[in-house]
Amino acid sequence: MSNAETTPAPVRCGTPADGGRPSAVPPVQVLTARDVPLGGPRAMTVRRTLPQRARTMIGAWCFADHYGPDDVSDTGGMDVAPHPHTGLQTVSWLFSGEIEHRDSLGSHALVRPGELNLMTGGHGIAHSEVSTPKTTVLHGVQLWVALPDAHRNTERDFQHHVPERLRVDGAELRVFLGALAGAVSPVRTFTPLLGAEILLPPRSALTLAVDPRFEHGLLVDRGDVRLADALLRPAELGYAAPGPDTLTLTNESDDTARAVLLGGTPFEEEIVMWWNFICRSHEEVVQAREEWAAGDRFGSVQGYDGDPLPAPELPKVPLKPRRRAQ
Repeated sequence: MSNAETTPAPVRCGTPADGGRPSAVPPVQVLTARDVPLGGPRAMTVRRTLPQRARTMIGAWCFADHYGPDDVSDTGGMDVAPHPHTGLQTVSWLFSGEIEHRDSLGSHALVRPGELNLMTGGHGIAHSEVSTPKTTVLHGVQLWVALPDAHRNTERDFQHHVPERLRVDGAELRVFLGALAGAVSPVRTFTPLLGAEILLPPRSALTLAVDPRFEHGLLVDRGDVRLADALLRPAELGYAAPGPDTLTLTNESDDTARAVLLGGTPFEEEIVMWWNFICRSHEEVVQAREEWAAGDRFGSVQGYDGDPLPAPELPKVPLKPRRRAQ
């Protein structure tokens, strides 16, 4: 998915010199989303929880959009023209609906509920995303993962994976990245990561063994879910710092709750993110923008009916650091 903001703010993300371990943070930090229209006067609106001033990353997860349930007869659904990415992996995960994906690698795939589509941008890739005519309600998340410096210019790639449903103490899990509760995803990532959809029955609790090196984020889609001491409502993201080897989730609503659990080791590199580019400096962002306009680096997307997205204008002020919470 593209960052469709017409004036995207440059964000410098990374860990401070102490390794990113704040001296005093609450057990769970609650992050609220901001609404971002996905282009056009009848645009579908997404709820963005990462990045934001209070926290720019969770592990290598650097971008989180949550959208729907969206009636496409009212909004027109998703129609994101070809656009570039560099230095990242995109993770598409749906709860309902269907999206057609095309990219400059030549991939042509459908994103369906419960099926992972992961695209590696590496040095540069372009893709388009369009909800299909059969879609009536579009609902899901779009996530980005920053690539570490050693791999950020890797070859472009596309992977598809259908994780098995796993039952744990009455809850249902689908582990699409990393490992959790005995399930292991075969999908390649370049830093230790976790990604899983969790369904919690009404008024139930689930305790999961997790890697104590990981920081975690729980994005609630529906229901009221308590993570440790914090009650998270729909569209809120709860952040838990590294240290604990278990996480307890409690559904405090009378209906089934759904959440997406993200995790990873703290990302030790500083990145600069602007529009759809993850770079290391302002100069690299300028170069990526120029090369998108030139049309060589990112390749072309075949089969999309329309023009590629032009890059927004660059900011006229120098990039300034936006540190992780202390």
